Amino acid sequence: MSNLRRRLAGLLTYRNPFLGIFLPLALYIILRYLVPQHDLHLRHPAGHFQIVSVTALISLVIAAVVGIVGIRQRNLQVLYVALAFISLAGLFSVHGLATPGFILGPTALVGVAAELAVLTTSFWLLISALPSNHAINRWLGRRPRLLLSGYSLALLAFGVWGLIRPQIVDWLPVHQEPLRYVVTLLTLAMAAIAYWRYWRSYRYSKFPFQLAVTYTAGWIGVSQIIIATGQSFYLSWWIYHFLLLACVLACIFGLVRQYRRPGAPMLALQGLFSTNPEEQIQAGIGEPVRNLVRATEVRDPYTAGHQHRVAHGALHLGQALALRPEQLRALVQGGEMHDVGKLEVSSELLNKVGPLTPAERKAIQAHTLAGYEICARMGFMGDELGIVRWHHERIDGQGYPDGLRAEQIPLLARIMAVSDVFDALTSSRAYRHAWSVDEALSYLQQNSGTQFDPPLVALWSQLVHDGKIRSMHT
Repeated sequence: MSNLRRRLAGLLTYRNPFLGIFLPLALYIILRYLVPQHDLHLRHPAGHFQIVSVTALISLVIAAVVGIVGIRQRNLQVLYVALAFISLAGLFSVHGLATPGFILGPTALVGVAAELAVLTTSFWLLISALPSNHAINRWLGRRPRLLLSGYSLALLAFGVWGLIRPQIVDWLPVHQEPLRYVVTLLTLAMAAIAYWRYWRSYRYSKFPFQLAVTYTAGWIGVSQIIIATGQSFYLSWWIYHFLLLACVLACIFGLVRQYRRPGAPMLALQGLFSTNPEEQIQAGIGEPVRNLVRATEVRDPYTAGHQHRVAHGALHLGQALALRPEQLRALVQGGEMHDVGKLEVSSELLNKVGPLTPAERKAIQAHTLAGYEICARMGFMGDELGIVRWHHERIDGQGYPDGLRAEQIPLLARIMAVSDVFDALTSSRAYRHAWSVDEALSYLQQNSGTQFDPPLVALWSQLVHDGKIRSMHT
């Protein structure tokens, strides 16, 4: 009985989205089919216009904030969610403005806009749920700013042209049978896949924003069912308008919880909007990411602080190379996450004192691929993924996991390799004491041209002699 009570209690918490998604659907079915006498006819065009306008306005604000976060945090997952809310804001605005009796008389535009709003929103939610190393994401994510601005302008053009000439939607009768059922099935399929992927990701990472998008995907699916089967201006039909508003509010809640820092809300805000990579280190990494880093270091106490120091050292080297701000941000995030794949390696193996067997060494080396997959599921962009996957590659091609050599290894991964090994050597491990700075520098120089990129080693040595790198390691 106690287990049953715990399970029931779990269903009643916001962290289990099934009940929160099922209840509005159940309410709709009851009103629409089981007690239709209570499904009141509430024809209120002004109220419809007001609700839709509020939802669209808040969606637009959320889309702007989420888009900025996605670009600043270099996270494709967040960027695509922003595009989902741009779709909802843009097309739902058209839906509201096309309410009969305001700007236009009765037209098909009001129905078409509603169908397209949930269809395109579910599409972007599905894209956001795919790993960032997926072929679709690699293609779409090459120019995130262009994608964000271009799609927004396309929606604006459609809305303006549709309100001027509403008959243009006659060629796309998505609100009529049989195309309506095709759109409904497609929307439900995309929303269901997005729901399942985000729910699985949340159960692993516990990121609040992922939970919020799980709710959003579920409510988008329920909204599509109501749009396809409901009767306009009946009480049951009004449910989906409030569900779409709930989608917006859920993402506000998830975004605030994900990027807040206890006791320092202004620091979190500073991290989202700062152009200074140094401030990005202090405030730009979300608390859930910090939790993953801490979880990695708990498994190997000897590496406590290692990922942060490596990120900071790589940042100094990147600044000395005059890299672009986007590359510096990638160095910070890639450095913070470069060893996260060790979550998949047993603590006993990570802390083994004696020599490793070939099988054990292979198991530890697999952390690069495991980290790559974890970061891809979290939406990290290609530069960060390259750092996580290839920071153990060597100039001579004898590294792992892919045996890349020389220029085949991305510059950011080569930078990270220098910072990573230097910090590892100057830190104590279970199997040896920390080396001195001079000993670590000597190792880098001896392996310059075989393990490390020679110009990077020379520049690193100069930074150490100038005291910039030395001061970062305590």
